[in-house]
Amino acid sequence: MSELRIAGRLGRDFLAQALHRDYRHVSGALTPRELGALCSFDVLNDLVARHRLEPPRLRLAHDGEMLPLHRYAAAVTTRRSTVWQRVHPAELHERLAEGASLVVDQVDHLHEPIGDLAAELEGWLRSSVQVNLYASWTATEGFGTHWDDHDVVVVQVEGAKRWRLFGPTRRVPLHRDVADPEPPPDVPVAELVMEPGDVLYLPRGWWHAVTADQGRSSLHLTCGITPPHTGNRLLAWLADELLASDTFRRDLPLHADSTAREGFLETVGKEVAAAMADPTLLDRYAAAQDAADLGRMRPSLPYLNAVPAEPDTLVRLTSGRARITDVAVDGEDLVRIRAAGQEIDAAASAAPLFRRLLHVGWHRLDDLAADAGVTVADAAAVVTELVRAQMASIRRGAA
Repeated sequence: MSELRIAGRLGRDFLAQALHRDYRHVSGALTPRELGALCSFDVLNDLVARHRLEPPRLRLAHDGEMLPLHRYAAAVTTRRSTVWQRVHPAELHERLAEGASLVVDQVDHLHEPIGDLAAELEGWLRSSVQVNLYASWTATEGFGTHWDDHDVVVVQVEGAKRWRLFGPTRRVPLHRDVADPEPPPDVPVAELVMEPGDVLYLPRGWWHAVTADQGRSSLHLTCGITPPHTGNRLLAWLADELLASDTFRRDLPLHADSTAREGFLETVGKEVAAAMADPTLLDRYAAAQDAADLGRMRPSLPYLNAVPAEPDTLVRLTSGRARITDVAVDGEDLVRIRAAGQEIDAAASAAPLFRRLLHVGWHRLDDLAADAGVTVADAAAVVTELVRAQMASIRRGAA
């Protein structure tokens, strides 16, 4: 799934013309082979059977309401007196046939190909992505007409689903907002049927209603781009950056006279204005958010110390938002990689190795070594540092 490159499927003008502005529907964006590698009903069956998925991770929705757990699962008490909910397939089937929709949250953490899709979107859009899976069998709407507080990229995997789009009634609403959007209009601005391979982008705040009314079971993935990068998030980040100035560490002059208060506020205003005037501000903010993103961390057992210098060892980064930059430290040219809340400096010759790792998916250690023009042992030493920083993970086996 690392070769999907969904960015190209939404169009070269997507960032400039559609992102945060308007919906975009692309028919047949993904091939049947790509869809088969991404997800299927068989994958969903395995996830439900092999994982202890409980609400809100797994849930059933019917006419805008969540069904109580006892209608499709039963409590199981283990020998250690812990309780978990086991899904009963027969009752699950009945609820779904009656019109419920099945939802699995954060399926990107459960199924690697979907995680690859999310990581690719994260690297492209420079935002965190959570992928939820939705399955429906009837024309009953699981959630009614609603809006989301984050942009979404929808991938139709199997079957078909009708989407009615009504547009926004409040510009860029948030989860915690000062007002609710007005109700949607009666007539949709667009109505479309998503077929396998179709991709739909929908900005946040757009009212929509979704139903599987085509007489076929439907399976789709919704990639939520969350939380959105907004002005208030920028100011919150900037507030921490400004702590370098004693102006912002100083106690407020709450008990001073008006002259002192005015002087303090004037100083604060000037320093904030100066910071906001920095043309690199948005780039620095984005780089900081990328570096802090933990991605989908995973262990590298059985290796507890060093990565083995074996050519077919497979390596991948744990975050789709990792960034590399050239830096100079004490007059020495280095390359810096930032990811998962950490940063590592390495010799400039390691830059090709890092650049290969930026491509989502697994990479052979000998390929990384060849790119950097170093031995497999040297490449293993670099990867060891990445694993220790939780930036990368390894596994055994041939590609």
